[in-house]
Amino acid sequence: MKQTIRVAAVAVMLAGAAFAQEKAPAAPEVARAVAGGGIKVPGWMGVIDPGAVKQGQTVNDDKFVKEGAGFSIATGPAVTYWNPANKVSGDYTVSATFTEPKYMNLNDHPHPYGIVIAGNDMGTETQSYLYCAAYGNGNFIVRGFGPTAFSMNGRGGANEAVHKAAGPGSPVTQEIAMSVKGDSVTCSVNGKVVSTYTKDQVVTAGKLKSTDGVYGIRFAHNTDAVVTGLKVTKP
Repeated sequence: MKQTIRVAAVAVMLAGAAFAQEKAPAAPEVARAVAGGGIKVPGWMGVIDPGAVKQGQTVNDDKFVKEGAGFSIATGPAVTYWNPANKVSGDYTVSATFTEPKYMNLNDHPHPYGIVIAGNDMGTETQSYLYCAAYGNGNFIVRGFGPTAFSMNGRGGANEAVHKAAGPGSPVTQEIAMSVKGDSVTCSVNGKVVSTYTKDQVVTAGKLKSTDGVYGIRFAHNTDAVVTGLKVTKP
């Protein structure tokens, strides 16, 4: 009888250990370094997020290269790229097409990419900028730095205008634009406005210094996509 009880107790312990192992939370995703990384396009600069810097990573852990008339970007740490010559003020629209050839190619969940505007003091401790980025699962997010990170729509949200990939490994393309017109700042995805803010919502303490400034590109960590048609349109 005692032997039976001992065997049963061991079985319960083993089952409990297996259950705990199954339910153990996954380790935080690590931003890997991209082989042959660095900025390979003349005139362009980049800055990775503060958290990645604290972990000892640099912008050379990402890869930014020319591809045809556009750019091919593969990231380890999250990064923002800009060319200091690309400045715009007043009313304007900055737009580009982002193509993820293989959805979730470098990660096990969706990561965003998009347009940066209103960049000031870029690459310094007082930098400020705003970006709108889309995910291949139909979501988008509007965030920025001023100089610490801030969000305009929480952790993001879904919108029917944002394209969804058929599945991991499938291609997905998003046309993303950010516009400043009068008192409004908008983000559009695939031709539809998905988010609108007034200037005083974004140009304020802890956010933007101005809606004037440099424009560029934003990529989350562990993401691989091609950017084409980056341009500014003035009314």
